[in-house]
Amino acid sequence: MMNAKKFLAGALSIALLAGCSGGSTGGGGSAAPSGGGDKPADEEITVTVWGPQEDQSEDNKKWLQTQCDNFAAEHPEWKLTFKYGVCSEGDAKTNLANDPASGADVYMFANDQIPDLLKSGAIAEFGGSTLDGIKAKNSETTVNTVSYDGSVYGVPFTANTWFMYYDKSVFTEEDAKNLDTMLTKGKVAFPLSNSWYIAAFYVANGCTLFGADGGDAAAGIDFGGDKAVAVTNYLVDLVANPNFVNGDVSTGNDIDAFFSGTWDYQKALDAYGDNLGIAAAPSYTLNGEAKQMKAFAGSKAIGVNPTTALYQSHPEVAVALAAYLGGTAAQQSHYEIRNIIPTDESISVGDDALAKAQMDTMSYASIVQPLQADMSNYWTPAQSMGEELVAGTVTHDNAAEKTESMNETMNTSAVN
Repeated sequence: MMNAKKFLAGALSIALLAGCSGGSTGGGGSAAPSGGGDKPADEEITVTVWGPQEDQSEDNKKWLQTQCDNFAAEHPEWKLTFKYGVCSEGDAKTNLANDPASGADVYMFANDQIPDLLKSGAIAEFGGSTLDGIKAKNSETTVNTVSYDGSVYGVPFTANTWFMYYDKSVFTEEDAKNLDTMLTKGKVAFPLSNSWYIAAFYVANGCTLFGADGGDAAAGIDFGGDKAVAVTNYLVDLVANPNFVNGDVSTGNDIDAFFSGTWDYQKALDAYGDNLGIAAAPSYTLNGEAKQMKAFAGSKAIGVNPTTALYQSHPEVAVALAAYLGGTAAQQSHYEIRNIIPTDESISVGDDALAKAQMDTMSYASIVQPLQADMSNYWTPAQSMGEELVAGTVTHDNAAEKTESMNETMNTSAVN
């Protein structure tokens, strides 16, 4: 299979010049060069674009087609024709795996597919002013979700993470900033036995997964030592608190706050009605210091396929279109039409508490969920720790032993 990085080496000068043409791509994307002065002005360029059915439907104002038409209007130097294919973000790696050269030039994908897309040579690295635009409009965590081995492979347009729903008749906005304060006033549910959530406590106190940004495979998982033991001891006390419940709002009728993502908005609205509050995960107090909980974060993004005929002849077109579809104007339209919460921090979401909570989470209350192969070693030991804490088999007496055993298991394949 073609190696995407090697393929891009020949086109690096083009990528570095991105943003030099007269056309604006709008928002976070930077325009790519026109493709060379020797190209006939009337040359027709066909671009194949894949996206989910929802983005191409009449009900959603044909968002994808409209954005591509807008892009074409902003680039009269290119005579563009678009072909569309239906492919959900979750199916991109599968549909591009066997014959990427016959697939889409530009497509939407879930960020955790980057390693697989690289294996099939179906995703291009971004550079130059396109990369500058991605970094300028998105939080560091958001950029890290589309980064792998030091390079950036997507233009992010929405996030996947979790935050907190709460009852404003029980907690004030100030209360909602600290978990321990909340536990003195109402009942809080948290899925401690779910490994996607429990990491938030450990990461808050300096534990890491594959380095500071998740990109250092050799660093392994560091959920050991005094910093991790201190968290385990905190969690022993948390479980013993009568106002703590392992689970979510469905666990009981008297739950005043719980943690989930956008998919549970209706559940939260049903539970709290007009008193619904939404915020990024709070801090908790450990040995007298506030520790900001940090959720795992991923994203959906726009990718470019470097194996297609279009990329080989006019990579600047594919790069510019990807930047446009993930740019400010397109994200704003996506948000207005489908309530796809943007990652672009320049977009105002007004008094939309749901959007603000997700954007705040990506800004300061999350870490990228690592794309490393050895991340698979994390899930079961983390879940087991949560389950044992809830069951009461982790105590202050054995917290250090249990913590070190968890850390060792998480790193087993890395050291063997």
